[in-house]
Amino acid sequence: MEKGLLISALIGIMAVMSIIAFILYALDKAKAKRHAWRIPEAVLLGWGFLGGSIGAIVAMNTLHHKTKHWYFWVVNIAGLMLHLGLLIAVAVILP
Repeated sequence: MEKGLLISALIGIMAVMSIIAFILYALDKAKAKRHAWRIPEAVLLGWGFLGGSIGAIVAMNTLHHKTKHWYFWVVNIAGLMLHLGLLIAVAVILP
């Protein structure tokens, strides 16, 4: 696979996962306000770490949701660093 196409695919996957992560955080915030069934923290953390870290961090800041839980910051920032590292590695390593 060509390097440019691979980088575009990775960015596209991260964008879609970030949108989904943002939506999950927004749904969880709305459910919290209604005292309804909540989205499990493992789901929110998983989407953030596995590709949706940008959406999760933006949701945390704009919705003021899960900002007091230090482990949400750690997991989402670690996920962001992992995926930025992956993009940089692909850009540098592949011919």
